[in-house]
Amino acid sequence: MTIIVERGARAVGKHQHVGPRRPRPRTSYALFLLPGILAFLAVIVVPFLMNTGVSFTDWSGVGSPKWTGLANYRELVDDSEFWASFRHSLFMVVAMAVVPTMLGLVLAAALFDYIGKHFGSRTAAVLRACFYLPQVLPIAVAGIVWSWILAPDNGALNALLKAVGLGSLQQDWLGDPDIALYTVMGVMVWVQIGFPLVVFMAGLQRVDPQLYEAAELDGAGWWRRFWHITLPQIRPEIYVVLLWCTIAALKVFGAVYVLTKGGPGGATDVPSYFSFTTFFEKTQVGYGAAVSTVLTVIILVLALVGLKLQARAEDAEEGVRT
Repeated sequence: MTIIVERGARAVGKHQHVGPRRPRPRTSYALFLLPGILAFLAVIVVPFLMNTGVSFTDWSGVGSPKWTGLANYRELVDDSEFWASFRHSLFMVVAMAVVPTMLGLVLAAALFDYIGKHFGSRTAAVLRACFYLPQVLPIAVAGIVWSWILAPDNGALNALLKAVGLGSLQQDWLGDPDIALYTVMGVMVWVQIGFPLVVFMAGLQRVDPQLYEAAELDGAGWWRRFWHITLPQIRPEIYVVLLWCTIAALKVFGAVYVLTKGGPGGATDVPSYFSFTTFFEKTQVGYGAAVSTVLTVIILVLALVGLKLQARAEDAEEGVRT
């Protein structure tokens, strides 16, 4: 029996591979990426290329497209309605990116550094969920509710103003060209504020609590702790939120469609809705495709520039630390 075991051990040792292990073939990992790549090509790349091709034609959606080259883009440069809609989208960037980021920073720091400490983490979690609720609601539902609230005759906002003796402030909030855009902006601040709040609170979880404790022992108030600790520590999250919300603002469509349909008189029109009406109401498919192509290119360039700036800032921060 001992002889058999020894021979078996020698045979195993003889066939053991003592050299370096061969790397596993990467084709096995590529197979897992294949479905996502195919979906990306089918849903994003191919439609974008088809839309770009249509933008070089004069087409009503039926029949054969007529090749016109850059005619749609030349017309777009001189189209005052398009540039007006683009200016409105810059206002939406303020409402959906700049203001929610600033408010989200302050609210996240207050919930994390003050409410959580004095009233418990459960209270902070409930308040965080309340702020995030508009993000969960479908934009169509939120838009319809706000259109009821802002109705000029029997809307809740005008009724409230009248009840508290401020009837002189009653307005046709969505029907007045002078204030309609600002009203939509206010609604979008309400919709968007939950996203940066949740991201910033998640980022604050990785901040060393000893930093806040040391600053508090040194006599630093809440605002100084926010400015010197919170902001520098969650700088990557700030970049992500600004980029993500800016892209969302540039392609906003649902809220404008539900609340104002671009009106009154184009006062709340944005490029995505302008492209939609050009496609389906004016049946100028080639021109609408040119508008959407330009908007897509702007978003892509903005995303690449934002990612580049973020990477450069992170590299600079790593250099300072080392």
